[in-house]
Amino acid sequence: MPTALTVKGQVTLPKHIRDALGLHPGSLLDFAVNQEGDVVIQRADRVVPDAVNDRFEAARGRADVPWRTDDLMALLRG
Repeated sequence: MPTALTVKGQVTLPKHIRDALGLHPGSLLDFAVNQEGDVVIQRADRVVPDAVNDRFEAARGRADVPWRTDDLMALLRG
């Protein structure tokens, strides 16, 4: 299955490859070229889970303040 290289040097990995490697956004990959000149792609040992390393996702849903936005803005602005 051929894929095109973009001007930025990016390619899209086909879904069946992503599924086979268990890849998701934020996954780290290792690239190597073997002696035959083939490119080998492997999952890196340090796979970055989406929610753990996204500081906004980690904080989402953590606030326990029952205020509405308007009330909070009124308090902050005096």
